[in-house]
Amino acid sequence: MTDDPSSSSVTRTQERSWLERLLHSFSTEPKSRDDLLEIIKDAAENKLLDQEALNIIEGALDVSSLQAREIMIPRTQIVAVKLDDTPQEFLPKIIESGHSRFPVIGDSIDDIKGILLAKDLLRMMLEGTTDFSLDSIIRTANIVPESKRVNVLLREFREQRYHMALVIDEYGGISGLITIEDILEEIVGNIEDETDEEVSDELIKRVSDTDYVIKALTPIDDFNDYFNAGLSDEDFDTMGGILMQSFGHLPKRNEVTEIDGFTFRVLYADNRQIHLVRLTVGASDT
Repeated sequence: MTDDPSSSSVTRTQERSWLERLLHSFSTEPKSRDDLLEIIKDAAENKLLDQEALNIIEGALDVSSLQAREIMIPRTQIVAVKLDDTPQEFLPKIIESGHSRFPVIGDSIDDIKGILLAKDLLRMMLEGTTDFSLDSIIRTANIVPESKRVNVLLREFREQRYHMALVIDEYGGISGLITIEDILEEIVGNIEDETDEEVSDELIKRVSDTDYVIKALTPIDDFNDYFNAGLSDEDFDTMGGILMQSFGHLPKRNEVTEIDGFTFRVLYADNRQIHLVRLTVGASDT
């Protein structure tokens, strides 16, 4: 028989069973994070949530346990503008970085004067103002400790309507910066925009005489053949494995490592693996 009333009855029973477990989870105290995740995963298995929704929920739960130090852009990768720089000095840096907000510093990175928004600078230049100082257009910098809970910081970003904060260590020195996009990427995954490097189907793509974009899934043998290199494939099959070993941790965007004279800069990595790197080689090697 094609119409089996018992089939729909079983489905309703399964749904009712899951809903009863969900209601029960919120009616008793206490419940652990693992218990909650188990129920949410059961919901996904029963097609009440899709995989993307499950990933977002898990990401949101993970964020609640993170501190600013764990996802911040480290001090060495901060693109800052000096307060006394001329437009001729800071404009190339702003254009090359593709960012929209920049810390403005005095004598050193620890001497934070404020935050420069690219749109404020553009507005002033469109008005034809040529004689101006950055001091007249920078905004107040928001400072948070390394121990700041990321979920609390996200709420402050939303309520106070700012998108960047400088992170300080226990001695008051700048240890990094964090943006609202950094937090959102921890929840929903990498957010690419028009300034990100385009990903093509090629494993190795030449972009200049000395620069290449390389997928981390590139087999080591292919890399060696392309660049006449001698990287070992004894422990790993792909460039991603060698890169992870070289970094010693899961790197973030723009982190750099050098292997056998090749310089690799991370273009795209999520909270699980490296995906894309930019390789720079000496002109004599190409």
